Amino acid sequence: MSTASRFDTFLKNITVTSDQCASALTSANAIARKLHGHYSNQPYSDGCRMIVGSYGKGTAVNPPRDVDVLFFMPVNEYHRFNGHRYNGQSALLQELKGLFQERYPRTKEIGGDGQVVVVDFSTGHTVEVLPAWHRKGGGLLVPNTHDGGSWQHVDHEAEIAYVADSDAHTNGNTRNLIRMMKAWQKYCSVPIKSLVLELRSVTFLSTWDRSRESTTFYDWMVRRANSSVKRPDATWADAYLPRRRRLARSTRRSRSHATLPPMSPTIAPKPIM
Repeated sequence: MSTASRFDTFLKNITVTSDQCASALTSANAIARKLHGHYSNQPYSDGCRMIVGSYGKGTAVNPPRDVDVLFFMPVNEYHRFNGHRYNGQSALLQELKGLFQERYPRTKEIGGDGQVVVVDFSTGHTVEVLPAWHRKGGGLLVPNTHDGGSWQHVDHEAEIAYVADSDAHTNGNTRNLIRMMKAWQKYCSVPIKSLVLELRSVTFLSTWDRSRESTTFYDWMVRRANSSVKRPDATWADAYLPRRRRLARSTRRSRSHATLPPMSPTIAPKPIM
């Protein structure tokens, strides 16, 4: 079996199927309809939500991970929660959680980053819901519950366009590389966020002279790209190893007293701020 055919098979195995994508969209729409029914008296349309994250960027991998959904809130709700004396952002997420609790009893606590409410579906998908408002001047405002609460400026449309533009310039290799890096991340339990892998992949391919080549060159591409993955304060010396081997290696090092190395954008209601 040739290198190209091996990578073709690998990519087929780690890419989400059309049925999985349909299931993710169904879950996302169910969440959006629930919120729309509470916050609006207008007929529902998909314009009230935006699919972001890996499904929005076309980089989702199999088995499926989270489905990230932005729900565009009415402007008056921003002013209501912004008027709270303390941490209106937390109050907002708790209100959303309460709306989901009755219909979706497996609704989890607020996510670790203090921005989302997490809902588990029996289909296997987990939906992370992020309320948002369009911001004058571009981007979005989303809640951040840390340090007493604040409104954070993000730009998910720019993130989606960043990956899409690179993928168009690299003959589809950007999304393929990101999927492979995510599979490596999961298999080896690498403590690095998917967004970082996306940024590193785009940056690497922007300078690699074989960025438009076929899967025949993927062995070389993955090796080169993997060696470039690092965080500002440390290199990922053992990150490519499965977790059990990293633990064994770190145990041997400690015994010898060695030191371990540190879906389409839509138009929302009237922008605010």
